[in-house]
Amino acid sequence: MLIEHLPPESHTMTALRNQLTPMELDEQAGQGEPEKARWSQQEQLLAAAVDAIRRLEWVLICVNTDKKSKRPDPPEPMRRPGAGPRKKKAQLTEGSANRLFELLQGGAG
Repeated sequence: MLIEHLPPESHTMTALRNQLTPMELDEQAGQGEPEKARWSQQEQLLAAAVDAIRRLEWVLICVNTDKKSKRPDPPEPMRRPGAGPRKKKAQLTEGSANRLFELLQGGAG
């Protein structure tokens, strides 16, 4: 009973959360129990604030960049606990571009 009422950022609750499997974390996220996540609510709010500041900085850079210049990529959000690594964007190589062109021209072989 005492452990259940400890604050989410306590050492005991952190140790318990760190032992959860990814499947258990997904299950708790689906049940809407953020206090059982690996980060406390304060850490989640701080990460959201960091993401918002990075996004605002990116927007400011884009607005002040010449239209003909290349704009920077949008910032990646801060990685959250229990989230897998982000998938990399597919790069169109010359070989894959040629293959795509062949397929569009009706060449399936």
